[in-house]
Amino acid sequence: MSFTVAVVGASGRLGSVVTAVIDGMPEADLVARLGSADDVSAAFTADLVVDATSPTVSVEIVSAAIRAGRRVLVGTSGWSAERIASLRTLVGEHPGSGAVVIPNFSLGSALATSFAAIGARFFDSAEIIESHHAGKVDSPSGTAVRTAELMAAARSELGPFSTPHADQRARGQEVGSVPIHSLRLAGVVAKQDVVLSGPGELLTITHDTVSTAAYEAGIRASVARAATVTDEVVVGLSTVLGLDEALGL
Repeated sequence: MSFTVAVVGASGRLGSVVTAVIDGMPEADLVARLGSADDVSAAFTADLVVDATSPTVSVEIVSAAIRAGRRVLVGTSGWSAERIASLRTLVGEHPGSGAVVIPNFSLGSALATSFAAIGARFFDSAEIIESHHAGKVDSPSGTAVRTAELMAAARSELGPFSTPHADQRARGQEVGSVPIHSLRLAGVVAKQDVVLSGPGELLTITHDTVSTAAYEAGIRASVARAATVTDEVVVGLSTVLGLDEALGL
């Protein structure tokens, strides 16, 4: 099945990778590459709208695309559980539309997040340290937020993690009872450490992105899924790849 695609934020760090991947997909016809100075409504003639913008404008662009009855692939960070819940409501109000929300297109990151969710069932303490390049404007990262939310959901019957001294600012921002610490440094692409601890032991799940090439396979899979999504919101590359079902999450 062939389909047309418009990328909003095409000239950005993520957008440039997305457009290059789509250019290499024979079934996809990239009909619009839009930047901040362009009229975003030009994207709404395409079958699929890819949002690779920034957290400050992403919600507005995605909402407008859904209201126009489009399918949307959201690659922009900052989509919390609350925002996604609102998106599900909006999709329900516009039959034929649909959305796929991907906090991180890396296959390794998706696996690491799934492993962290499994580990959350066996350890009562957990913290996340996420590191990104100095140009990333939002914190904590969407990947870290998604990881913490899945970890909390995995232990819903066990209760929240133990987070001593959580009232102190230096203890990080809590998401689902998991403190998240954000580093923004030159020389870093993306790295996340999930630290789980229990009596007498420490388990660290690390994923380190050293090149944007890590996103290419995940982008292809997500674009293909988003091209057919209808009347629903799919969240996470792990869902697109079937990891959640395979790992019992």
